[in-house]
Amino acid sequence: MSLRIKDVASQAGVSVATVSRVLNNSNSVKPETYEKVLQVIKEMQYKPNAIARSLKVKNTKTIGIMIPDISSYFFPEVVRGIEDVANMYDYNIILCNTDLNRDKEQKYLQVLTEKQVDGMIFMSNIITKELGAKLKSLQIPVVLVSTDYEDLPAVTIDNHEASKRMIEYLIEKGHDRIGMITGKEDDPIAGISRIEGYKKALQDRGREIDCSLIVAGDYRFNSGYQGGKKLLTLSQRPTAIFAASDEMAFGVIKAAAELKLAIPTEIAIAGFDDIDMSQKIVPSLTTIAQPMYNMGAVGMRLLTKILNGEDIETTKIVLDYSLVERETS
Repeated sequence: MSLRIKDVASQAGVSVATVSRVLNNSNSVKPETYEKVLQVIKEMQYKPNAIARSLKVKNTKTIGIMIPDISSYFFPEVVRGIEDVANMYDYNIILCNTDLNRDKEQKYLQVLTEKQVDGMIFMSNIITKELGAKLKSLQIPVVLVSTDYEDLPAVTIDNHEASKRMIEYLIEKGHDRIGMITGKEDDPIAGISRIEGYKKALQDRGREIDCSLIVAGDYRFNSGYQGGKKLLTLSQRPTAIFAASDEMAFGVIKAAAELKLAIPTEIAIAGFDDIDMSQKIVPSLTTIAQPMYNMGAVGMRLLTKILNGEDIETTKIVLDYSLVERETS
């Protein structure tokens, strides 16, 4: 007997309506519930009816995925969400790692086109006008994850509000001099938005913006370490540092340890992403949690909807974030 949606609901311990919302890409489902339902679907090998309707006659059942850095803690978790939903809808994936290299990016776009993939999920480099035009010119649907560009379908969080919330939290903890190690300053999503959120929180609370407390980073450990050393050796050092990625925050923790500064009594540290290592390091990291798995799963489900000609409520999906308080603050 074929599996039914109510069988999945029963096994997951949720309502049929909740399973339906997961299958239809609703962002009203809590991240942990979303992942739990997808895991049950995977284990039970349930195949939604949608794959049997409105599929292209000529297709390769293959999706191309482009990521900027396979060594990052962030992107593998996003890809896990993509792969689980791709498997649910009988799609294979081709994973391309660009290493933030424009030449490799162009090469892989050409390769994926030649492979005649049915669609693409793009979360690689900063999207320039030239790259945006290239993505729009492809004869296949493209969904952006953790980035955004004009009218291309995208799955993100509100980076501005998330950054603002973290600074508000640090102010509430009694910090007045709050440093920031930013993402790439030409990145309008994870870079500029998080910087502006930091500044807005300070302005709203009547704090002065001190440019000496803002250091540019690139989301990686070493830039956090170097930025941390720079901020922590100022004559008037900050009492808290917010890093625009967890990996950079780990670098700040190392810098603080080398300077023999106690965390969080002498310096509080906060990150962004909530990668798995954030709860495992000592001290554990206070951070903004992005729903990484869900971003991938929702992005892939959006792509299947486009491919299948299903009704789509919106092509711009903004998922919820949360602030996770741990030992570094």
